[in-house]
Amino acid sequence: MPEATLDTDAVPAPRSAARRRTLLLAGGALVAAVAVTAGVLAAGGSGTGGRASAAADGLRHTTVEVATSGCGRGWSDPEPGRQVFDLSNTSSTAAEVYLTDAKTGAVYGEVEGLAPGTVRPMPVTLGNGAYAFKCLPDDADAVTGPTVRITGGGTVKSGPAAVPVSQQDLIPPTLAYQKWIQSRTVELARKTDVLRDAVDRGDLAAARAAWLPAHLVYERMGAAYGTFGDADAEINGTTAGLSGGVHDKDFAGFHRVEYGLWHGAPARSLRGPADRLAEAVHALRDSWPTQRMDPADVGLRAHEILENTVQFELTGRTDYGSGTNLATARANLDGTRVLLGYLRPLLTTRDTGLTGLDSQMDRAQHTLDGFDHDGRWTPLAELTRAQREKVNADLGELVERLADVAALTDVRRTA
Repeated sequence: MPEATLDTDAVPAPRSAARRRTLLLAGGALVAAVAVTAGVLAAGGSGTGGRASAAADGLRHTTVEVATSGCGRGWSDPEPGRQVFDLSNTSSTAAEVYLTDAKTGAVYGEVEGLAPGTVRPMPVTLGNGAYAFKCLPDDADAVTGPTVRITGGGTVKSGPAAVPVSQQDLIPPTLAYQKWIQSRTVELARKTDVLRDAVDRGDLAAARAAWLPAHLVYERMGAAYGTFGDADAEINGTTAGLSGGVHDKDFAGFHRVEYGLWHGAPARSLRGPADRLAEAVHALRDSWPTQRMDPADVGLRAHEILENTVQFELTGRTDYGSGTNLATARANLDGTRVLLGYLRPLLTTRDTGLTGLDSQMDRAQHTLDGFDHDGRWTPLAELTRAQREKVNADLGELVERLADVAALTDVRRTA
Protein backbone atom coordinates (compact mmCIF):
# COMPACT_ATOMS: atom_id res chain seq x y z
CA MET A 1 0.00 0.00 0.00
CA PRO A 2 1.41 3.44 -0.78
CA GLU A 3 1.96 5.47 2.35
CA ALA A 4 0.04 8.67 2.95
CA THR A 5 2.19 11.67 2.20
CA LEU A 6 2.64 14.92 4.04
CA ASP A 7 4.66 18.05 3.49
CA THR A 8 7.58 16.72 5.49
CA ASP A 9 9.70 19.78 4.79
CA ALA A 10 7.60 21.56 7.37
CA VAL A 11 7.87 18.76 9.94
CA PRO A 12 10.65 19.47 12.45
CA ALA A 13 13.20 16.72 12.86
CA PRO A 14 13.14 15.12 16.33
CA ARG A 15 15.97 16.01 18.65
CA SER A 16 18.48 13.35 19.57
CA ALA A 17 18.79 12.27 23.18
CA ALA A 18 22.24 13.85 23.39
CA ARG A 19 20.73 17.28 22.79
CA ARG A 20 17.88 17.15 25.28
CA ARG A 21 19.83 19.09 27.88
CA THR A 22 21.16 21.79 25.55
CA LEU A 23 18.16 24.05 25.65
CA LEU A 24 17.64 27.50 27.11
CA LEU A 25 13.90 27.89 27.38
CA ALA A 26 12.07 31.16 27.75
CA GLY A 27 9.76 29.49 30.23
CA GLY A 28 12.48 28.61 32.69
CA ALA A 29 14.59 25.58 31.84
CA LEU A 30 18.27 25.84 32.60
CA VAL A 31 21.09 26.45 30.18
CA ALA A 32 23.21 23.45 29.29
CA ALA A 33 26.32 23.58 27.16
CA VAL A 34 26.74 19.84 26.73
CA ALA A 35 26.58 19.84 22.93
CA VAL A 36 28.44 23.02 22.11
CA THR A 37 31.05 21.18 20.10
CA ALA A 38 32.34 24.29 18.40
CA GLY A 39 33.67 25.50 21.72
CA VAL A 40 35.80 22.46 22.50
CA LEU A 41 39.44 23.56 22.55
CA ALA A 42 42.72 22.25 23.81
CA ALA A 43 43.18 23.04 27.49
CA GLY A 44 44.54 26.51 27.97
CA GLY A 45 43.57 27.40 24.42
CA SER A 46 41.59 30.44 25.52
CA GLY A 47 44.77 32.02 26.78
CA THR A 48 43.05 34.00 29.53
CA GLY A 49 44.82 32.35 32.44
CA GLY A 50 41.72 32.74 34.58
CA ARG A 51 41.26 36.44 33.83
CA ALA A 52 38.11 37.84 32.27
CA SER A 53 38.50 38.93 28.67
CA ALA A 54 36.44 40.06 25.73
CA ALA A 55 35.93 37.67 22.83
CA ALA A 56 34.82 37.89 19.22
CA ASP A 57 31.25 37.17 20.32
CA GLY A 58 31.27 40.41 22.31
CA LEU A 59 30.70 38.63 25.62
CA ARG A 60 32.85 38.63 28.70
CA HIS A 61 34.82 35.36 28.96
CA THR A 62 36.35 33.94 32.12
CA THR A 63 38.43 30.77 32.21
CA VAL A 64 37.48 28.58 35.19
CA GLU A 65 39.38 25.51 36.35
CA VAL A 66 37.69 22.14 36.69
CA ALA A 67 39.60 19.84 39.03
CA THR A 68 39.08 18.11 42.36
CA SER A 69 41.63 20.43 43.96
CA GLY A 70 40.60 23.59 42.16
CA CYS A 71 36.93 23.49 41.24
CA GLY A 72 35.85 26.96 40.19
CA ARG A 73 39.25 28.54 40.58
CA GLY A 74 39.83 31.50 38.28
CA TRP A 75 36.58 33.38 38.81
CA SER A 76 38.08 36.21 40.79
CA ASP A 77 36.48 39.24 39.13
CA PRO A 78 32.72 38.65 39.22
CA GLU A 79 30.41 40.95 37.31
CA PRO A 80 26.70 40.78 36.44
CA GLY A 81 25.24 40.29 32.97
CA ARG A 82 25.47 37.92 30.05
CA GLN A 83 28.85 36.17 30.02
CA VAL A 84 30.69 32.96 29.19
CA PHE A 85 32.71 30.73 31.48
CA ASP A 86 35.31 28.74 29.57
CA LEU A 87 35.59 25.58 31.67
CA SER A 88 39.07 24.11 31.56
CA ASN A 89 39.42 20.53 32.79
CA THR A 90 42.95 20.29 34.20
CA SER A 91 42.33 16.92 35.85
CA SER A 92 42.92 13.43 34.48
CA THR A 93 39.27 12.38 34.38
CA ALA A 94 36.10 13.54 32.65
CA ALA A 95 33.64 15.55 34.70
CA GLU A 96 30.25 17.22 34.80
CA VAL A 97 30.21 20.85 35.86
CA TYR A 98 27.33 22.92 37.25
CA LEU A 99 27.11 26.59 38.06
CA THR A 100 24.76 26.70 41.04
CA ASP A 101 23.03 29.07 43.39
CA ALA A 102 25.18 28.75 46.50
CA LYS A 103 22.13 28.85 48.75
CA THR A 104 19.47 26.79 46.97
CA GLY A 105 21.55 24.56 44.72
CA ALA A 106 19.56 25.65 41.65
CA VAL A 107 21.54 25.07 38.45
CA TYR A 108 22.13 28.02 36.08
CA GLY A 109 24.34 26.18 33.63
CA GLU A 110 25.90 22.80 33.09
CA VAL A 111 28.41 20.97 30.96
CA GLU A 112 28.41 17.20 30.68
CA GLY A 113 31.30 14.97 29.70
CA LEU A 114 34.06 17.58 29.90
CA ALA A 115 37.08 15.52 28.88
CA PRO A 116 40.52 15.94 30.46
CA GLY A 117 42.61 18.60 28.76
CA THR A 118 39.68 20.35 27.07
CA VAL A 119 37.85 23.64 27.39
CA ARG A 120 34.16 24.12 26.82
CA PRO A 121 32.05 27.28 27.11
CA MET A 122 29.15 27.76 29.53
CA PRO A 123 27.05 30.84 28.60
CA VAL A 124 24.93 32.29 31.44
CA THR A 125 23.27 35.50 32.56
CA LEU A 126 23.86 36.41 36.19
CA GLY A 127 22.40 39.06 38.46
CA ASN A 128 23.05 39.84 42.10
CA GLY A 129 23.50 36.72 44.20
CA ALA A 130 25.86 34.06 45.51
CA TYR A 131 27.14 31.41 43.13
CA ALA A 132 29.42 28.38 43.20
CA PHE A 133 30.75 25.91 40.67
CA LYS A 134 30.23 22.24 41.41
CA CYS A 135 32.57 19.74 39.75
CA LEU A 136 31.51 16.09 39.54
CA PRO A 137 34.40 13.94 38.28
CA ASP A 138 33.67 10.48 36.96
CA ASP A 139 34.02 7.87 39.72
CA ALA A 140 34.68 10.50 42.41
CA ASP A 141 32.71 12.61 44.85
CA ALA A 142 31.42 16.04 43.91
CA VAL A 143 33.51 19.06 44.83
CA THR A 144 31.97 22.49 45.37
CA GLY A 145 34.15 25.50 44.67
CA PRO A 146 34.27 28.78 46.56
CA THR A 147 31.19 30.98 46.81
CA VAL A 148 31.37 34.04 44.57
CA ARG A 149 29.07 37.00 45.19
CA ILE A 150 27.85 39.42 42.57
CA THR A 151 26.65 42.84 43.68
CA GLY A 152 25.83 46.04 41.86
CA GLY A 153 23.82 44.24 39.20
CA GLY A 154 21.02 46.76 39.38
CA THR A 155 18.11 45.53 37.25
CA VAL A 156 20.03 42.63 35.73
CA LYS A 157 18.23 39.38 36.47
CA SER A 158 19.83 35.99 36.48
CA GLY A 159 18.89 33.61 33.72
CA PRO A 160 16.65 30.62 34.32
CA ALA A 161 17.70 28.08 36.92
CA ALA A 162 16.20 24.95 38.44
CA VAL A 163 16.87 22.84 41.50
CA PRO A 164 17.99 19.39 40.27
CA VAL A 165 15.42 16.61 40.37
CA SER A 166 16.41 13.44 42.18
CA GLN A 167 15.33 9.88 41.51
CA GLN A 168 13.47 10.01 44.82
CA ASP A 169 11.50 13.06 43.63
CA LEU A 170 10.28 11.13 40.61
CA ILE A 171 9.09 8.01 42.43
CA PRO A 172 5.66 9.35 43.57
CA PRO A 173 4.55 10.58 40.11
CA THR A 174 5.89 7.40 38.52
CA LEU A 175 3.91 5.17 40.88
CA ALA A 176 0.77 7.23 40.32
CA TYR A 177 1.22 6.99 36.56
CA GLN A 178 1.73 3.22 36.78
CA LYS A 179 -1.64 2.92 38.51
CA TRP A 180 -3.23 4.96 35.73
CA ILE A 181 -1.70 2.63 33.16
CA GLN A 182 -3.12 -0.36 35.01
CA SER A 183 -6.63 1.04 34.55
CA ARG A 184 -5.92 1.65 30.88
CA THR A 185 -4.81 -1.97 30.35
CA VAL A 186 -8.20 -3.09 31.64
CA GLU A 187 -9.96 -0.70 29.27
CA LEU A 188 -7.69 -1.78 26.43
CA ALA A 189 -8.51 -5.46 26.98
CA ARG A 190 -12.24 -4.75 27.02
CA LYS A 191 -12.23 -2.73 23.80
CA THR A 192 -9.87 -5.14 22.04
CA ASP A 193 -12.25 -7.96 22.89
CA VAL A 194 -15.01 -6.04 21.10
CA LEU A 195 -12.78 -5.82 18.04
CA ARG A 196 -11.85 -9.50 18.16
CA ASP A 197 -15.47 -10.61 18.65
CA ALA A 198 -16.58 -8.61 15.61
CA VAL A 199 -13.87 -10.26 13.49
CA ASP A 200 -14.77 -13.71 14.85
CA ARG A 201 -18.40 -13.39 13.80
CA GLY A 202 -17.41 -12.00 10.40
CA ASP A 203 -18.88 -8.53 10.92
CA LEU A 204 -16.10 -6.49 9.36
CA ALA A 205 -18.08 -3.23 9.41
CA ALA A 206 -18.41 -3.58 13.18
CA ALA A 207 -14.72 -4.52 13.38
CA ARG A 208 -13.72 -1.35 11.53
CA ALA A 209 -15.89 0.67 13.92
CA ALA A 210 -14.28 -1.05 16.94
CA TRP A 211 -10.69 -0.79 15.73
CA LEU A 212 -10.05 2.91 16.37
CA PRO A 213 -11.52 3.14 19.92
CA ALA A 214 -9.35 0.20 21.00
CA HIS A 215 -6.25 1.49 19.23
CA LEU A 216 -6.55 4.96 20.76
CA VAL A 217 -6.58 3.53 24.28
CA TYR A 218 -3.17 2.06 23.59
CA GLU A 219 -1.91 5.26 21.99
CA ARG A 220 -2.71 7.20 25.17
CA MET A 221 -0.33 4.95 27.13
CA GLY A 222 2.81 6.15 25.34
CA ALA A 223 4.98 6.95 28.36
CA ALA A 224 4.91 3.28 29.40
CA TYR A 225 5.96 1.76 26.08
CA GLY A 226 9.55 1.30 27.21
CA THR A 227 8.34 -0.90 30.06
CA PHE A 228 6.12 -3.03 27.83
CA GLY A 229 9.12 -4.74 26.26
CA ASP A 230 8.26 -7.21 23.47
CA ALA A 231 4.54 -6.65 24.09
CA ASP A 232 4.69 -3.34 22.22
CA ALA A 233 5.63 -5.06 18.96
CA GLU A 234 2.89 -7.65 19.47
CA ILE A 235 0.28 -4.97 20.14
CA ASN A 236 1.31 -2.03 17.98
CA GLY A 237 4.10 -3.17 15.70
CA THR A 238 4.69 -1.83 12.20
CA THR A 239 6.43 -3.26 9.15
CA ALA A 240 9.63 -1.36 9.92
CA GLY A 241 12.53 -3.81 9.67
CA LEU A 242 10.35 -6.67 8.38
CA SER A 243 11.60 -8.09 5.09
CA GLY A 244 8.15 -9.33 4.14
CA GLY A 245 6.43 -6.01 4.76
CA VAL A 246 2.69 -6.30 5.39
CA HIS A 247 2.87 -10.01 4.53
CA ASP A 248 5.64 -10.79 7.02
CA LYS A 249 4.70 -13.41 9.61
CA ASP A 250 5.98 -11.13 12.37
CA PHE A 251 3.74 -8.23 11.38
CA ALA A 252 1.25 -8.23 14.26
CA GLY A 253 -1.03 -6.13 16.40
CA PHE A 254 -3.39 -3.28 15.69
CA HIS A 255 -1.70 -2.30 12.45
CA ARG A 256 -1.80 -5.84 11.10
CA VAL A 257 -5.55 -5.94 11.74
CA GLU A 258 -5.90 -2.43 10.33
CA TYR A 259 -4.22 -3.43 7.09
CA GLY A 260 -6.61 -6.33 6.58
CA LEU A 261 -9.75 -4.40 7.54
CA TRP A 262 -9.05 -1.58 5.10
CA HIS A 263 -7.69 -3.72 2.25
CA GLY A 264 -10.57 -6.10 1.71
CA ALA A 265 -9.19 -9.11 3.57
CA PRO A 266 -11.81 -11.79 4.37
CA ALA A 267 -12.80 -12.27 7.99
CA ARG A 268 -11.26 -15.75 8.13
CA SER A 269 -7.81 -14.30 7.37
CA LEU A 270 -8.13 -11.77 10.19
CA ARG A 271 -9.23 -14.12 12.95
CA GLY A 272 -5.67 -15.23 13.67
CA PRO A 273 -4.21 -11.69 13.86
CA ALA A 274 -7.16 -10.46 15.95
CA ASP A 275 -6.82 -13.38 18.36
CA ARG A 276 -3.06 -12.81 18.59
CA LEU A 277 -3.65 -9.13 19.34
CA ALA A 278 -6.18 -9.89 22.06
CA GLU A 279 -3.87 -12.45 23.65
CA ALA A 280 -1.03 -9.92 23.76
CA VAL A 281 -3.29 -7.26 25.29
CA HIS A 282 -4.58 -9.65 27.96
CA ALA A 283 -1.03 -10.73 28.78
CA LEU A 284 -0.02 -7.09 29.20
CA ARG A 285 -2.98 -6.43 31.47
CA ASP A 286 -2.18 -9.45 33.63
CA SER A 287 1.55 -8.77 33.87
CA TRP A 288 1.48 -5.01 34.37
CA PRO A 289 1.09 -5.05 38.20
CA THR A 290 4.53 -6.69 38.43
CA GLN A 291 6.24 -4.19 36.12
CA ARG A 292 8.24 -1.21 37.33
CA MET A 293 8.83 1.91 35.29
CA ASP A 294 12.16 3.66 35.67
CA PRO A 295 11.47 7.01 37.40
CA ALA A 296 14.48 8.54 35.65
CA ASP A 297 12.76 8.05 32.27
CA VAL A 298 9.41 9.60 33.06
CA GLY A 299 10.24 13.22 32.24
CA LEU A 300 11.91 12.19 29.01
CA ARG A 301 8.80 10.26 27.98
CA ALA A 302 6.72 13.44 28.33
CA HIS A 303 8.77 14.81 25.45
CA GLU A 304 9.18 11.63 23.43
CA ILE A 305 5.46 10.87 23.05
CA LEU A 306 4.82 13.87 20.82
CA GLU A 307 8.29 13.77 19.32
CA ASN A 308 7.37 10.36 17.96
CA THR A 309 3.98 11.72 16.89
CA VAL A 310 5.72 14.27 14.69
CA GLN A 311 8.08 11.66 13.30
CA PHE A 312 5.63 8.85 12.62
CA GLU A 313 2.04 10.08 12.70
CA LEU A 314 2.35 13.41 10.92
CA THR A 315 4.31 11.75 8.12
CA GLY A 316 1.80 8.93 7.64
CA ARG A 317 4.41 6.26 8.28
CA THR A 318 2.04 4.34 10.56
CA ASP A 319 -1.07 4.49 8.36
CA TYR A 320 -2.06 1.03 7.12
CA GLY A 321 -5.36 2.05 5.58
CA SER A 322 -7.61 3.60 8.24
CA GLY A 323 -6.41 7.17 7.63
CA THR A 324 -6.54 7.91 11.37
CA ASN A 325 -3.09 9.36 12.04
CA LEU A 326 -4.60 12.61 13.30
CA ALA A 327 -6.78 10.68 15.74
CA THR A 328 -3.64 8.96 16.97
CA ALA A 329 -1.91 12.34 17.34
CA ARG A 330 -4.85 13.52 19.42
CA ALA A 331 -4.60 10.42 21.64
CA ASN A 332 -0.87 11.01 22.03
CA LEU A 333 -1.65 14.54 23.16
CA ASP A 334 -4.07 13.14 25.74
CA GLY A 335 -1.37 10.79 27.00
CA THR A 336 1.09 13.65 27.32
CA ARG A 337 -1.41 15.69 29.34
CA VAL A 338 -1.91 12.82 31.76
CA LEU A 339 1.80 12.39 32.37
CA LEU A 340 2.34 16.13 32.79
CA GLY A 341 -0.43 16.13 35.37
CA TYR A 342 1.54 13.71 37.53
CA LEU A 343 4.77 15.67 37.01
CA ARG A 344 3.20 19.07 37.65
CA PRO A 345 4.06 19.26 41.39
CA LEU A 346 7.74 19.01 40.46
CA LEU A 347 7.49 21.35 37.50
CA THR A 348 5.60 24.19 39.18
CA THR A 349 8.54 24.88 41.49
CA ARG A 350 11.07 24.75 38.66
CA ASP A 351 9.46 26.17 35.52
CA THR A 352 7.70 29.51 35.24
CA GLY A 353 6.65 28.71 31.69
CA LEU A 354 3.97 26.11 32.42
CA THR A 355 1.21 28.53 31.49
CA GLY A 356 2.71 28.86 28.04
CA LEU A 357 3.03 25.10 27.75
CA ASP A 358 -0.60 24.59 28.72
CA SER A 359 -1.69 27.21 26.18
CA GLN A 360 0.31 25.51 23.45
CA MET A 361 -1.24 22.15 24.30
CA ASP A 362 -4.70 23.71 24.14
CA ARG A 363 -3.86 25.21 20.75
CA ALA A 364 -2.67 21.87 19.39
CA GLN A 365 -5.76 20.14 20.75
CA HIS A 366 -8.06 22.68 19.13
CA THR A 367 -6.27 22.22 15.80
CA LEU A 368 -6.52 18.43 15.90
CA ASP A 369 -10.13 18.42 17.06
CA GLY A 370 -11.02 20.34 13.92
CA PHE A 371 -10.34 17.18 11.90
CA ASP A 372 -12.77 14.99 13.89
CA HIS A 373 -16.13 14.85 12.13
CA ASP A 374 -18.37 12.76 14.42
CA GLY A 375 -15.76 10.04 14.67
CA ARG A 376 -14.52 10.23 11.09
CA TRP A 377 -11.06 11.75 11.08
CA THR A 378 -9.69 13.60 8.09
CA PRO A 379 -6.89 11.51 6.52
CA LEU A 380 -3.53 13.22 6.10
CA ALA A 381 -3.82 13.01 2.33
CA GLU A 382 -6.97 15.15 2.42
CA LEU A 383 -5.43 18.05 4.33
CA THR A 384 -4.84 21.28 2.46
CA ARG A 385 -1.34 22.69 2.53
CA ALA A 386 -2.45 25.36 4.99
CA GLN A 387 -3.93 22.72 7.28
CA ARG A 388 -0.76 20.63 7.11
CA GLU A 389 1.38 23.62 7.96
CA LYS A 390 -0.87 24.47 10.90
CA VAL A 391 -0.68 20.95 12.32
CA ASN A 392 3.08 20.80 11.79
CA ALA A 393 3.63 24.18 13.41
CA ASP A 394 1.46 23.53 16.46
CA LEU A 395 2.83 20.07 17.17
CA GLY A 396 6.40 21.09 16.34
CA GLU A 397 6.34 24.02 18.75
CA LEU A 398 4.81 21.82 21.42
CA VAL A 399 7.61 19.28 21.01
CA GLU A 400 10.13 22.09 21.53
CA ARG A 401 8.38 23.20 24.71
CA LEU A 402 8.19 19.66 26.04
CA ALA A 403 11.94 19.35 25.64
CA ASP A 404 12.05 21.75 28.62
CA VAL A 405 10.23 19.17 30.71
CA ALA A 406 12.78 16.52 29.72
CA ALA A 407 15.62 18.88 30.69
CA LEU A 408 14.09 19.89 34.01
CA THR A 409 13.27 16.34 35.10
CA ASP A 410 16.58 14.84 34.02
CA VAL A 411 18.15 13.30 37.11
CA ARG A 412 21.46 14.97 37.84
CA ARG A 413 24.29 14.00 40.13
CA THR A 414 24.48 16.10 43.28
CA ALA A 415 27.17 14.26 45.22
